[in-house]
Amino acid sequence: MEEQATVTAADIARIAGVGRAAVSNWRRRYGDFPPPVGGTASSPLFSLFAVENWLRERGKPVEISLGDRVWQRLRNLGDDLALGDRVGRVGSYLSRRGVWTFSPRYDDAELLGLLDRFAEERGAREAYEFLCERYVEAHSRQLSVTPEPVAALMSRLIGPDPGVVLDPACGLGTLLLASGGTRLLGQVDDPATSCIAAHRLLLAGADMEMYGADALSMDSYEGVLADAVVCDPPFNEREWGYDELIGDPRWVYGQPPRGEPELAWVQHCLAHVKPGGLVAIRMPPAAAGRRTGRRIRGNLLRAGALRAVVTVGSADLWLLRRPESGERPPSRLLLTTDPSTVEEYLRGADVPGTVRIIDLLDEEIDLSPVRHQARGEHAGEAFLEVLKRFEGIRPEPPSLAVSDEKPSFVTIGELLKSGVLTVPESVEEGDVVASPAVPAYVHSGETFTAEPTMSKYRTDPERLDAAFLAGCLRAAGRIAPASSTRIDLKRTRIPRLPIERQRAHGAAFTRLAAFEDALREAAESGLELVRLGLAGLTEGQLKPEN
Repeated sequence: MEEQATVTAADIARIAGVGRAAVSNWRRRYGDFPPPVGGTASSPLFSLFAVENWLRERGKPVEISLGDRVWQRLRNLGDDLALGDRVGRVGSYLSRRGVWTFSPRYDDAELLGLLDRFAEERGAREAYEFLCERYVEAHSRQLSVTPEPVAALMSRLIGPDPGVVLDPACGLGTLLLASGGTRLLGQVDDPATSCIAAHRLLLAGADMEMYGADALSMDSYEGVLADAVVCDPPFNEREWGYDELIGDPRWVYGQPPRGEPELAWVQHCLAHVKPGGLVAIRMPPAAAGRRTGRRIRGNLLRAGALRAVVTVGSADLWLLRRPESGERPPSRLLLTTDPSTVEEYLRGADVPGTVRIIDLLDEEIDLSPVRHQARGEHAGEAFLEVLKRFEGIRPEPPSLAVSDEKPSFVTIGELLKSGVLTVPESVEEGDVVASPAVPAYVHSGETFTAEPTMSKYRTDPERLDAAFLAGCLRAAGRIAPASSTRIDLKRTRIPRLPIERQRAHGAAFTRLAAFEDALREAAESGLELVRLGLAGLTEGQLKPEN
């Protein structure tokens, strides 16, 4: 029934046409504001029916669109961990009107009626795009969606009417939809996400094919050559199949190092494009300069496969072209922080930022556009901007004193047996989360998608401090480093301390984690300063003050 639908504070703000701060203010000022009926302390859920009534009683204009009613009904059919599956099934229903693929658990006549009305009002495609937007909002921390301006630029870089376009890490299908290809091929490692992407493409009228599997470890398009490839792969994945993929035939330009999964994606994309075909791939800035990847970068340059590296926002775009047999490689490469020049460069225009490839083939083979922009007129400003950021970082370690105490220990397994620690079915605010890719931390309560390799624990706060537990887990080898076998967390030792001292230790652990983050940021900014300073002094764009 509609009375059972729930909404978040963000939903209330949208319904009432106000900001989130106004909703928080209502909750503080008005004692009759509807109390939460679910969720957590940091992410409460409210009855939609009660909120509507409260707003109307106070004369506040409220109009809940049909789309929002569909969304709230859909979201309240189950927990958010399975929300992607439900959104995918709605896509199947809208693309094959009248065919319902929900399990009996999710059979809901009211939702079907709302969907039919919404599709008639907005059209099936626009209705589904609305629901997908709401889904992205609900999972903004877990879903990586290529920004629309970046997607538009990438589509322009592969040219008009690109023919068959492949995206091997297509997410929700954003790049494929923007590409303008006549046939769209997609793959993504999550079945629910692949289902959503497939129905977005189908409702757009695309000739498409989609698979739900990881493209590096399970290539669903083996032997297929597309006219163009676009890709926005996951960054900094530690478990990408390095050991299983040693010697893979896709690694034409060199075996990707364990810590360089993005260079595996680059070569996967090149392996799936026709000779002479273009690849536009989004990359983390570090991939252009890390020493571990210099051999592959050098081979890409020597072969003429890499044509441009352009900084767009917080990432770089690499434009590549698969060399044709007997083709003479180009002599220059475009390295720029100005995206507006790339298309002119591809048309043969002489634009700022082109660099002789022979000058790049040094010991580092650093292709970072920011390093080479020192040759332009804005190098001094860039150096000062980074310097200001660097000086604003203040790493402060916690104050710790030497102790001669030798505590006794208890294991995670023993804490689980005693009931001090439990393993929850779903993660809530205050739970401790650990995974092979991320050091243990105390969850803030934001919505996120659980990973199969994730460990989660809930403490009895009167007997075990969550921050203290997370710090002990971080100390236990940072939770399975990629170079070692997986740690048995149940054997992790935890000092036996009274709860007051646990909390003090937990606060120190938290400050150490913040100290580590600040050090990392300072190191990255410091290296950028060095690169800009060396290049700026050499090119005459910077000079000593004294």
